[in-house]
Amino acid sequence: MEVETPALSRAGATDPQLDAIAARVQSLGADPLYLSTSPEFPMKRLLAAGFGDIYQISRVFRDGELGRWHQPEFTLLEWYRVGWNEEELMREVEALLRSIVEPHRSLDPTIRMSYREAFREFLGIDVFAKPHQVRERLRAAAVDVPADLDDPGVIDLAFGLVIAPRLPPDAISFVYDFPEHQAALARLKSTKPPVAARFEAFLGGLELANGFDELTDEAEQRGRFEADRKRRRDEERHTPPIDESFLAALAHGLPGCAGVAIGIDRLVAVTKRLQSLYDATSFAHTGEE
Repeated sequence: MEVETPALSRAGATDPQLDAIAARVQSLGADPLYLSTSPEFPMKRLLAAGFGDIYQISRVFRDGELGRWHQPEFTLLEWYRVGWNEEELMREVEALLRSIVEPHRSLDPTIRMSYREAFREFLGIDVFAKPHQVRERLRAAAVDVPADLDDPGVIDLAFGLVIAPRLPPDAISFVYDFPEHQAALARLKSTKPPVAARFEAFLGGLELANGFDELTDEAEQRGRFEADRKRRRDEERHTPPIDESFLAALAHGLPGCAGVAIGIDRLVAVTKRLQSLYDATSFAHTGEE
């Protein structure tokens, strides 16, 4: 079922990797509202209300993002499958991407590798057993690593700057089983060490999709939100309120499900082998007057 959810919310994203854009609406009081960074929370409220499989194509907004592959507003396709896990959803994402891309460019066989395997393949490191080695490898490769960046931050930096660009340029690549610190809204698997039931899909080194086997536990999700808020406060960044309506939906009962979001603008760009989002977006923001 296609759904449409609000673009404004009294709660903003607590994720340290995202910054919501605040808006003032005089008729709704003095507190700021936040433009949607993703329709995830209200869509999960619909799932908890019994709507079943749903999808949405929506405009989303993120502050602090402007560049070759980032825009402060873009179009997102997001959908949820009740009763599915992330492996089933990966197969559907692959089928969708192939149906869109292959009429315009040939694709090699799809690649699937775990996060751990990706670091072994491209950096020769067991990132879970010896995370401190990532910093050493980056510095040896002349990558500027901030001295105050902790190990999880260094791992994220290595994945974005070294791993993703080395993925095969003409194959859809799935990286799955992300480290616990990148779980976000995904459930954790009972492995040693625990990993997040999460995947990302890439083409040409560019992330196109981000999917989860969704966390359904309200208490665990609240704990993650509070940890995010503490980190934002420690970094002296704006800290939006938690979405209590979303947590209430989890407490009511979110069915087991898997969800994914695909950036439409990026998908258009890589399908047509364009060089940036500026070439794929008619009204792209440039940061210039």
